[in-house]
Amino acid sequence: MPESAPLRFHSTNRRAAPVDLAEALLRGQAEDGGLYLPDSIPPFADGLLRRARDLDYPTLATELLTPYTRGVLSADALATICHDAYDFEVPLEPIGAGRWVLRLDRGPTASFKDFAARFMGRTLGRLVTERDRELVILTATSGDTGSAIAHAFLGVPGVRVVVLFPRGEVSRRQRLQMTTLGGNVTTLALDATFDDCQALVKRAFADPSLADMGLSSANSINIGRLLPQSVYYVWAASRVADIGAGERVVFAVPSGNFGDLLGGVLAMRAGLPVSRFVVATNANDEVPRFVASGRYDKIAPSRQCISNAMNVGHPSNLARLVELYGGWLDDAGTLIEAPDFEAMRRDLFATSVDDATTRATIASVWREHGVMLEPHGAVGHAGLERFSAANATSAERDVPAVLLETAHPAKFPEEVRSATGVDPELPASLQGLEGMDEHFEEISSEYGDFL
Repeated sequence: MPESAPLRFHSTNRRAAPVDLAEALLRGQAEDGGLYLPDSIPPFADGLLRRARDLDYPTLATELLTPYTRGVLSADALATICHDAYDFEVPLEPIGAGRWVLRLDRGPTASFKDFAARFMGRTLGRLVTERDRELVILTATSGDTGSAIAHAFLGVPGVRVVVLFPRGEVSRRQRLQMTTLGGNVTTLALDATFDDCQALVKRAFADPSLADMGLSSANSINIGRLLPQSVYYVWAASRVADIGAGERVVFAVPSGNFGDLLGGVLAMRAGLPVSRFVVATNANDEVPRFVASGRYDKIAPSRQCISNAMNVGHPSNLARLVELYGGWLDDAGTLIEAPDFEAMRRDLFATSVDDATTRATIASVWREHGVMLEPHGAVGHAGLERFSAANATSAERDVPAVLLETAHPAKFPEEVRSATGVDPELPASLQGLEGMDEHFEEISSEYGDFL
């Protein structure tokens, strides 16, 4: 590819014209209701995997994201964005022989969503200023997305943020992180499920009467969420294996809307040696059943579980996953062309974990390893245990494994305290929330009420 040629992005619904990264970021969702994917996945630069272990996180992010941002962001602009966004630790915590917990909960809102939100906030802020545009970030959240996006875009000139959340499914601390900000952030509480919130967002993007509002999304609908999330897979793998020599790694990924997993799949397709992704969902098991049977059946309404950010009965990013494996799933959930299920099952070990197992896992990991997990990380760990048991006699049993811990245990104090008998230590990002005033509106799940 010529140095100045920007990568193009197409819609998973296949009825919209390709765009460059800037337009994909600004639009969020394609005009035909599909999600953007790159026309090709740029391979890692020669020698990058050998050097990755010696790079700090912002520098690694800059190098990995350069092929996607070429022609849209200058090299200096991208480096500035990454060094400004990633000013916190990304530690790996041992959890038994050959296993590590990747703590993605050390950012300003104590969630893995910070990795994408901070990159998007800085990038979109720059694009809006350069193009003299105004933008309305419309996003649905099942837990942590709302607070991460609200914080990342708080006070950004030319950008307003509207967050929809299911009132009964987010924890109190998750809610307080987004309802106490004010300014250019508006929060809307629905007596509904996350899928209902996400459906309103998607309908708004497809509404021609709103075409002049400058709507964009910061859900994992937006490709800007997936690209920066691919970085921490390389970061972690380079620190537990010799990936430059081709040593492989297993990743256990708690999964709901599947944006986090897609970041890992993009990294694998670019050249990261991955042995398997353990795809662990809660009782919303539509994707494990799809991978096993080849039949896709949405869950409506989605099932409420203590791992609330994963309460998704129709994940948007499944359309992207299906396309990456050669198939076609439209935004309504209709499987038009089957993916390569053999390849999918080779790469993905998909399993569903109920609440009882989730609680038992929080307790056992704390008792046996002194490592504190919250419900989402516990779902991932339970999935990893099942994978290890299923592969006890295979070569994969000795492959290093990394569990993605996606939120801080202090966001779920009641569940963690009940399972461990210990109050999780409150990080600085969550201190002082209890005494702050909340501001949010309550609306129904009717589109007319939302407008």
